[in-house]
Amino acid sequence: MHLRPAGSRLLLPVLCLAGVLSTAAVNDEKPSISVKASPMIGFAPIRIVLTADVKGGPNDYEQFYCATVEWDMGDGNKSEQAADCDPYEAGKSEIKRRYVRDQVFRYPGDYRVEFRLKQKDKIVGTGRTTIKVRPGLRDGGGQ
Repeated sequence: MHLRPAGSRLLLPVLCLAGVLSTAAVNDEKPSISVKASPMIGFAPIRIVLTADVKGGPNDYEQFYCATVEWDMGDGNKSEQAADCDPYEAGKSEIKRRYVRDQVFRYPGDYRVEFRLKQKDKIVGTGRTTIKVRPGLRDGGGQ
């Protein structure tokens, strides 16, 4: 006969429960947004490719599903785009993970570009980057 110390029967269920809780916590984590510019520095006028990546969190994160996309170029120009989506279904609906936009910056300056995901008028996610545009030939930058 093999004897176990009292309470050892509870150890396995507690370990399993801890594993379930930690997995649930990871799946409920809010995704993050990173914004990259390519190139980040250049001479005016310059065409910049902006990429916003949604990282982490579950693929069916409800607040990011079918969100309105807003780009603020930091020069007074903003754009907003809303999608037409099927109603949200937990475990089935998938969020978009990448957004790409081209933008021409015609004047020298430092621009703080912001990317936002919105549900109605509420911002649910944001990311930003900074672009440096130097004077070009037409601005006297080459003389």
